[in-house]
Amino acid sequence: MMSQDKEFTGKVALITGAGSGIGKAAALLLARQGARVAALGRTDEELQETVQQIKQEGGEAMAVLADISKPDEMEKAYANVQRQFGGLHIVFANAGINGVWAPIEELEPDEWDKTMNINLRGTFLTLKYAIPLLKENGGSVIITASVNGTRIFSNTGATAYSTTKAGQVAFTKMAALELAKHRIRVNVICPGAIETNIDENTQKRDLESAKEPVEFPEGVIPLTDGKPGTSEQVAELVAFLASDRASHITGTPIWIDGAESLLMG
Repeated sequence: MMSQDKEFTGKVALITGAGSGIGKAAALLLARQGARVAALGRTDEELQETVQQIKQEGGEAMAVLADISKPDEMEKAYANVQRQFGGLHIVFANAGINGVWAPIEELEPDEWDKTMNINLRGTFLTLKYAIPLLKENGGSVIITASVNGTRIFSNTGATAYSTTKAGQVAFTKMAALELAKHRIRVNVICPGAIETNIDENTQKRDLESAKEPVEFPEGVIPLTDGKPGTSEQVAELVAFLASDRASHITGTPIWIDGAESLLMG
């Protein structure tokens, strides 16, 4: 059922990584609240499923096949959105990978580069090519970082990943100040353990030798006795930050983790 609350009517939202997990949940929620959604990703089959679900619920959406780490593909993606939807108001830069988790001396340079290219360069390109469109009416950008690299540093091997996530927080603050005069807000969310399939693109290697011995109490997510959050809960935060209800919030990281990072930092 479409929501009665159509606060995004007349708005266009582009969401990266929209084929699954947090990106898909956000695409569905924003569409239910009236937004026309450009679902961007690298897996056409997943994107089509997201788009079809939105259309079945009476919403409007388009699939945009692109690799966020490639400038020409992202530039074309935004031109396509402009042509089909006529503007842009919300960008959810959500796509990313966990990549290879390994001790620093064993992490290959190309493994480091792949994580950097998708998570950090991809975030930069997603915002860079959105700015000309967002400048027309102002808008909201939300970036997905993580508890790793921002509050949690005990996940041995996640050095490349954590570095990109810390970088996204710094990038958000720089962008927020630079774009404020154009009425473009930029915020960053830092999820903890969420039920998604990002772990499928995590390759862990030889971590036991490098791990520091740490013991946590039973249930490492205090708010829920260890149960992870859901993509839908994160989507609700995205919708809030995208909305006029968050009109004075910019340059702000928000952790959504049930206090997990306060225990594990």
